[in-house]
Amino acid sequence: MTLLQALLLGTLQGLGEFLPISSSGHLVVAPWLLGWPPHTLSFDVALHLGTLLAVLYALAGDWWRMGRSLLRGLPRGRPFEEAPGRLLGVLALASIPGAIAGLLLEGWAETSFRSPTLIAIAMALLGVLLLVADRRHGERRADSIRVGHALLIGLAQAFALFPGVSRSGITISVALLLGYRRDEAARFSFLLATPITFGAAIIKLPDLLQGHEQAMALAGTLAAMLVGWLSIVLLLRFVRTHDYRPFAWYRFAFAALVLGALLLDLAPRTD
Repeated sequence: MTLLQALLLGTLQGLGEFLPISSSGHLVVAPWLLGWPPHTLSFDVALHLGTLLAVLYALAGDWWRMGRSLLRGLPRGRPFEEAPGRLLGVLALASIPGAIAGLLLEGWAETSFRSPTLIAIAMALLGVLLLVADRRHGERRADSIRVGHALLIGLAQAFALFPGVSRSGITISVALLLGYRRDEAARFSFLLATPITFGAAIIKLPDLLQGHEQAMALAGTLAAMLVGWLSIVLLLRFVRTHDYRPFAWYRFAFAALVLGALLLDLAPRTD
């Protein structure tokens, strides 16, 4: 792997993990189109570590408020009395479906559903869902999210195991369908990403430590972290005054590009 490849893959991870365009879909399709060899598991872990650091830094204030609220309520036996503490508890519950799905299905989904054709189909279908959901947004805030709503969004997150679906895309879409504000849907999606990304990074940390391309892994991590942080900040700012239609149209264009490359046999041979 070259430095340019590491930086490009890190950039794609940082963009796709938080913008509703699918990081996994891009990380499969880009090497396929460019004729690059598949990257190693240790490098993949490094990229996810970068986006974990990005979301922790970007939303550090939210996590601080939630943790402080929880600790304030503990002596009174009411850790979830205040809204920030309740949100922390709701996030923990909503993370369970994705964690279970990850433990049971990740290996299968990552091998059986990584074909460019299936990724293109998933990109297009989720683009339709995002367009429909964007029209249903309401004024609900993440701080007052209902447990039932959080569990539905958490269940949706489990489908992000399939490349092309997009974790942020499907969780934001479900939140919009439930009537949450565009920026609040994104905020809850980013908060929900933290526990499951942290858990996956801890489980796969031995793979990262055993990797042989530490310099390239570091470059990818830094690119994913910086671009991921920018993606979070800019998306939260963008959707306060704009809708999600540009991301849906991007998904359609991406799907058309992949299907066109398949029909014309444009992807370089790597064997």
